This record gives sequence, C-alpha cells and structure tokens, in this order.
Amino acid sequence: MSTENITEIVKEKYGQAALRVTGGGGSCCCGAAPSDSHCADPISSNLYGADQTCQLPETAVLASLGCGNPTALARLNPGEIVLDLGSGGGIDVLLSARRVGPAGKAYGLDMTDEMLALAEENKRKAGVANVEFLKGQIENIPLPDNSVDVIISNCVINLSANKDRVLGEAFRVLKPGGRLAVSDVVTKGAMPPEIRKNVLLWVGCVAGALEENEYRGKLAAAGFEQIAVEPTRIYRIDDAREFLSGQGIDVDAIASEVDGKFMSAFIRAVKPA
Repeated sequence: MSTENITEIVKEKYGQAALRVTGGGGSCCCGAAPSDSHCADPISSNLYGADQTCQLPETAVLASLGCGNPTALARLNPGEIVLDLGSGGGIDVLLSARRVGPAGKAYGLDMTDEMLALAEENKRKAGVANVEFLKGQIENIPLPDNSVDVIISNCVINLSANKDRVLGEAFRVLKPGGRLAVSDVVTKGAMPPEIRKNVLLWVGCVAGALEENEYRGKLAAAGFEQIAVEPTRIYRIDDAREFLSGQGIDVDAIASEVDGKFMSAFIRAVKPA
C-alpha cells in the first residue's frame, strides 16, 4: 500500500470517528466495531481516570482513540510548550494545557478537518486559552526548529507509513534537552507477515506497529538518547478472538505466534542538550 493510500485511509477513518461523536455516538479504535457504543476493547478502554475526564467536555472523551495516557506518564512542567502529534478530538492537548498552566502552551496537530473542528469545539467548551490546533501531517510538522519542550502522541505514530520522517521531524522541533513521551502500539519479536497482517487488522489500526527494538533503532537514528520502551498493556489472543473470527481468521491456528506479542507501550526519548 502506498504512503498516499495509507494517509487517505487514516484520514477517512478518523473523519468518520469525529462525525460519529458529533452525531451523538461513540468512537472506537482499532478492533472495536463502530456499532459498539461502549467500545470496551482492551486497547482504548479505561485509559483516563475520573479525575481527568471530569474536567473535560464529554465529546473530547468520546473521541479518544488512544492506546495509552501519555499525559499521565509524561513529566510536564509549568510554562512548557507541548505538542501532541495526531491530536484528534483534543483530549491530551486539553489535559496538557492544564498541567503547563497559563505560562505554557499546548499545540495539537491533526490532518483531519472533522477532528480539528471537534477539537476546536472542545477547546471552546473547556474554556482553555493556552491551546492551539494546527492542520498538518505528523511527517511535516508546521512548527519551527527547537520550539517545543515536550512531544506527546497517543497511538498515532503507528499509523504513519514513514515513521523515520515522523521521528526526524519530532527531533527537529524539540528544543535541546526536549523530551518525546508517546503511547503507541508495538510488537515483541518478529512474526510471519501473513500473521502480522491479520492481527494488525485489529491492533495496528491501519499502517502497522513497529517491533520494539526497531522502534528503539529508529529513535536512535533520528538522534534521540535515553530511549525507553515500557509496556503498559499486553494483549492476549482472547482479546482479539471475536474481532479476528469475524474476519474469517482461524484464531486457534495463529494463537501460539500472536499471544502476548502485541502491546501498548510508553515510549520515551530525549534530544541531547
């Protein structure tokens, strides 16, 4: 699949998700079917505590399509500038803006018009002033060199067909000493392409997750140091059984090569000072 095709598929999927939320429905990531109003799949459910969601518009929470909670895991300080890659409905941007305070700022970058419109409405409802949403692709960040203290992202880098470009752009816009703190889907160890293709229908959303050591290698190649990949949720074959069976896949036949090898992880790295 070409880079352009992947980009268009991602844009269409997340545009539809935004429209479902604005139309009064829920939103779902990866394996959850659009008809599942509760979207209680093991990837995107129960990522945010009530102490966080009670501060936000309901539509910001419903539009969350993440696989982690980078705002809970990342160190954010008052006065810092934060950038969320693939900000969607804005949940992580709004949470970050509160943590960096009025002296700081939180940017959200997204390429989908429907998500940007939803994010702007959520910003208005939340009454948060130190937020700015930008239209663009994470492979071409529309910000100057050395302009951001922290980059966060939530289950978005795995969607890109050019992850080297994404990480290179992240490195460029971070200030010296700046931090990358993202949640993403990764795999543990290599597996046959046909199995990877089938399971990534469920857990990889569209473009596919990197193997954890490959992720580390790409971060190092971009110039990052102090690289860490910390699992936050490990997915078992039974988590995907219903979805994969619905795709005509013999789940028991692939179980031994899949079980426990896909996970959400908190990925950290630092741009050298």
